[in-house]
Amino acid sequence: MALNEDKQVIHHHVLMVAFAAQGHINPLLRFGKRLVSKGLHVTLACTETTKQRMLKQFTATTDENDNNNNVSKGTASHSISDIQLLFFSDGFDLDYDRKANLEHYFETLEKVGPVNLSNLIKEHYYNNHKKLSCIIINPFVPWAADVAVKHKVPCALLWIQPCSLFAIYYRFFNKLNSFPTLENPDLSVELPGLPLLSTEDLPSFVLPSNPFSSLLKIFSDLFQNMKKHNWVLANSFFELEKEVIDSMSELCPIRPVGPLVPTSLLGEDEKFDVGVELWTPENACLEWLNKQAVSSVIYVSFGSIIVFSAKQMEVIATALKNSNHPFLWVAKQPEVPTPDGAGELPDGFVEETKDQGFIASWCPQTKVLAHPAIACFITHCGWNSMSETIVAGVPVIAYPQWTDQPTNAKLATDVFKIGLRMRPNSDGIVSTEEVGKCIKEIISGPKSEEYKKNLTELKVAARKAVAGGGSSDMNIQWLVDEISNGNSCESEGLLNDRQREEEDKVRT
Repeated sequence: MALNEDKQVIHHHVLMVAFAAQGHINPLLRFGKRLVSKGLHVTLACTETTKQRMLKQFTATTDENDNNNNVSKGTASHSISDIQLLFFSDGFDLDYDRKANLEHYFETLEKVGPVNLSNLIKEHYYNNHKKLSCIIINPFVPWAADVAVKHKVPCALLWIQPCSLFAIYYRFFNKLNSFPTLENPDLSVELPGLPLLSTEDLPSFVLPSNPFSSLLKIFSDLFQNMKKHNWVLANSFFELEKEVIDSMSELCPIRPVGPLVPTSLLGEDEKFDVGVELWTPENACLEWLNKQAVSSVIYVSFGSIIVFSAKQMEVIATALKNSNHPFLWVAKQPEVPTPDGAGELPDGFVEETKDQGFIASWCPQTKVLAHPAIACFITHCGWNSMSETIVAGVPVIAYPQWTDQPTNAKLATDVFKIGLRMRPNSDGIVSTEEVGKCIKEIISGPKSEEYKKNLTELKVAARKAVAGGGSSDMNIQWLVDEISNGNSCESEGLLNDRQREEEDKVRT
C-alpha cells in the first residue's frame, strides 16, 4: 500500500467567540464566511441570550456524514451558510435585564464565561476528535484569549472598529502618549498617522469623565495583554487607513480584512451574504423609497442603543419637517415609555409628515443605503454603519455620542472627507438650525460634489480590497496559511512590504 494512502486529511477548525450584540456578531460571521471559502471549518460561539433570535433565521441541521457533529448527543446543531452555531451560558436567566445592569453583567461574564466556553470546547472539539487550530475573538470577550492559552490554541483578535481606534487605545493603555486627565481635561492628542485629536474627537473610554468602569477594565485587560494574541485583524481595509496601519507596524501589527459588510454592497451576489437581524426590519420602507426621486431622501438612524432626550427628538423632527426633503427615520421606540418622553417621537409628528416621511422601528439598512433615492445619512457613526455608508457611497452627517463614535466622526470629516459633523450647543443639544444647515450643505453645498467624489474612490477601493488578490483578501489568505501550517507567531510578510511601497507612493 502506498504511503500517501495512509495519510489522513487534516481538517482545520476555527472557533469564533462573539459578544452577544448584532454589531459584534455580524463582522465575525462575514469574516468566517471568507475563511470557509478558503477551506477552513468555522464555528461561531455566542451566549444563550441571542439563541432564540438567531435561530429564527437559521435552519437546524444535522451533518449526515458526521454523527458527532452535534453539540450534545441527540440534538441538532444549528448553522448558517456553512458556519456552525454553538451557545453557552453567561450565568444569568434569559429574562435578566443585562442592559440595565451592565457593570454587574460584565463582571459576572468575566468569571463564568471562561468556564462555560472551555467546557464547550472540550465537548465539541476534543470529545469529537476535531483539531481546533485557532480561536478568533472580538474585543468585548478578552477573557476568551485566556481560554485559548489554557487549551494551547493560537488566538486571533478581530478588532471590529477602525484601525485608528486600535492605535489610540493601544497607545493609551500602554501609556505611550499623553491623554486628557482630571488635571488637564482639555488636552489635545497628537498621534502618528492621525490628525490632531481634541477631547470631542477621542473615544469616550479614554476620557477622565468615562462612567463605565467595567468597559474600561475590559479594554485595559485587552491592550495590556496583547501577547496572548498571535494575530490582530481589523474590520477595515488598508487603502482607507494607510498611515495609521503603517504607524502600528513596529508596535503591534494590525492586518485589515474588511470591509466586513454585506456582499451585495461589494458588488457580489446577495445570496452569499451572511448576517443576523436581532430586530425585525420593516421592508415596507423599501417600497416607499421606490416612489422617491433619486438622491432626495434623508436617511436617519442612530443605532439600537442610543436614546435621545425628548427635546433632542423634537429638534430632529422639526428639522426634518422643515427640510422640504423626504426622509426615512429609524426611530426605535422605547419598550417601556419613559416619564420624560426620552426616545419618543413628538406628538402629532407622524400624522403631520405622513406625506413627507417614513418612520420605521428598524429597517434593512444595507438595502436602504444602496437605494438610489438616498441623498445622505444622519448617523451616530457606529463603525458598522460607517463601513456600510462608505461602501454604499452615501455622504454622512455625523452626530456621535460615545465609545468609538466621536473618533469615527473625526475620520469621516477630516480623513475620509465624506461628510459633516453636527455641533451641539452648550446644553448638549444640537439645534434645529444646526441640523437644517448640515442637511442643506451635505445635499447642495459647495463641498457636496467633493464628498461624492471621495466616496466613489473609496467604494472602488473597498471592492478591490476584498476581491481576489486585493489587500484584505491577501491578509485573509495569509492568516489561513498561518493556521494551516501551524504557525503562531506574527511575522513580517510580503504584504507588509507591499503596503510600505504603496505608502511611499502616497507620501511622494
